Amino acid sequence: MDAVRRGDGERSAEEEKPRFSGRTAWARSVQTPLREFLSTETGSAAILVAAAAASLVWVNADAGSYASVWSAKLSIELAGHGVALDLRGWVNSGLMTFFFFVVGLEVRREFDLGEFRERRRFALPLVAGLAGALVTLSIFLLINAGRSSAHGWGTAMATDTALALGLLALLGPPSQDRLRAFLLSVVLVDDILALLVIAFVYSNSIDVLPLLAAILFYAVVLVLRSIRFRVGLVYFVLGVGAWVGLLKSGVEPVVVGVAMGVLAYAYPAQRSGLERASERFRAFREQPTAELAHSAAVELRAATPTNERLQQLYHPWTSYVIVPLFALANIGIAIDASFLAQAFRSPITLGILCGYVLGKPIGILGGTWGLSRLGHGRLRPPVGWAAVAGGGTIAGIGFTVSLLVATLAFKGGELQQAKAGILAAALAASIITWLLFRATARLPRRLRLLALLGGSEPLTDLYRDVDPERDHVRGAMEAPVTLVEYGDFECPYCGQAEPVVRELLRDFGDVRYVWRHLPLNDVHPHAQLAAEASEAAAAQGAFWGMHDLLLEHQHALQSDDLIAYADLLGLDPDRFADDLNEHLGAARVADDIDSADLSGVSGTPTFFINGRRHYGAYDIATLSAAVRAAGARTLLPR
Repeated sequence: MDAVRRGDGERSAEEEKPRFSGRTAWARSVQTPLREFLSTETGSAAILVAAAAASLVWVNADAGSYASVWSAKLSIELAGHGVALDLRGWVNSGLMTFFFFVVGLEVRREFDLGEFRERRRFALPLVAGLAGALVTLSIFLLINAGRSSAHGWGTAMATDTALALGLLALLGPPSQDRLRAFLLSVVLVDDILALLVIAFVYSNSIDVLPLLAAILFYAVVLVLRSIRFRVGLVYFVLGVGAWVGLLKSGVEPVVVGVAMGVLAYAYPAQRSGLERASERFRAFREQPTAELAHSAAVELRAATPTNERLQQLYHPWTSYVIVPLFALANIGIAIDASFLAQAFRSPITLGILCGYVLGKPIGILGGTWGLSRLGHGRLRPPVGWAAVAGGGTIAGIGFTVSLLVATLAFKGGELQQAKAGILAAALAASIITWLLFRATARLPRRLRLLALLGGSEPLTDLYRDVDPERDHVRGAMEAPVTLVEYGDFECPYCGQAEPVVRELLRDFGDVRYVWRHLPLNDVHPHAQLAAEASEAAAAQGAFWGMHDLLLEHQHALQSDDLIAYADLLGLDPDRFADDLNEHLGAARVADDIDSADLSGVSGTPTFFINGRRHYGAYDIATLSAAVRAAGARTLLPR
């Protein structure tokens, strides 16, 4: 067995474990809905740009085939009744409903788990989103005043979430999670606003009976949701019924997507549900019958948040297939010198271009600043003012929803001019954003941090603050950055994370590390006793020595092994054995478990950095970047 740790359990340099710097299976598979949403948007941006380029190439190479493909009729009939749309209509009104369904899911997630769970924080992105949309469309109306084209004001309003977030990843600052989350909140507001405009401004004359039928279908959905009915196929059929009703009534049916999406709850996975799922799986492992397989599958689905399951199912399809297909079907413009000359004299093109490039940053930055001033500093953006401005400039990319509104508001040559304005605005917004962040990067370090990070207090996720008198703390007691880990001594991923944490403490002198217990008894049968053994060692001043031994020897955590470790650490063996047999540490372990439940922690390892939950990988590079960002925020004025 390895040499005994010295004193408080610290190892000598030659006894250090090898550095672990890879991405573990946990890091690859456990992602938050927000992290998955943002990463998917980033990855899909290139596909969206490629689809837009393919559309331009296609229409300029063979405009006839482009028009004939997307104008081909497709009808679906049942018992003499049905829906007939051209292929572009099926994409715009049908498939795009799934896009807005994902928007609804993300809105719900933000209210249940994100920044909006503290409701007052919703005021800032609400005002910024409304101001950005209103200033943008006001500029369009000013340029188109007195012309029939003014009817298309809704084209200059909404931001393309996918493309804006994807290009922000390429053009923005290196550490930008808070900026991307803030921008996502803002653009969700103008997406919802644009959807209302589509429904009430750009719908055809209303047929009351189909509209009432759509409302009835949705009412049934609400009733089933209230009784926690869980059969997804039934909700899908009812959603299709509501979609057909709106289409027949003359209301743009994509609104059904958001209306259905906001009904899906988002919540942290509950340990009780995970434990039931583990029990069912163990029963299936012992007796692999079809009945037990079905039972295990049901429990696994029940343990997974509905919102997260639906996002995982639909979001990749909307980002990688539906939105690029929408761009392919709608962005095609026959470009030549005469068209460009005409377009950039057109008030439609200029209104959209100026609206997005000027209106979005003015509205978002002005709305955010104005509300912060009115709130006397109580409401501040989660990022610095340069980042808010950069979010405003990148929000000038109004691609997907803007194109959708343009196809409803304009026809013929006017539609082509609108498309030219949308493309030009996206290009100009990208260039301006790149220039803004390059200029910010040249500022002195303190000014740059203040400009990008701001001085607002982030919403904390850790329910119980660190108490040096109670918690097990390693590192500088007064360090400005605190890393809290909820761990399980038998969890292999906790074992892989341990050398990373040790390396982090060695590299950063201003970090203190806290271990809290979360034994997953349903999957790790020795974890509870190991946690109690660490508390028995703590009673003799050797918590960290026992902590290190337990994580290094995760395969040997039986009672005899624990007593042998106590002997190696030079503890009083009789006292240690008595404390272990009497489970004196059980109350302390249970207290940590309670705090984990209150903080929404259900798996291990789970890290918190200065009270904020750390999502994603826990390799040395990722954790170091997160610690550096947290340390930088502590330098900013409050």
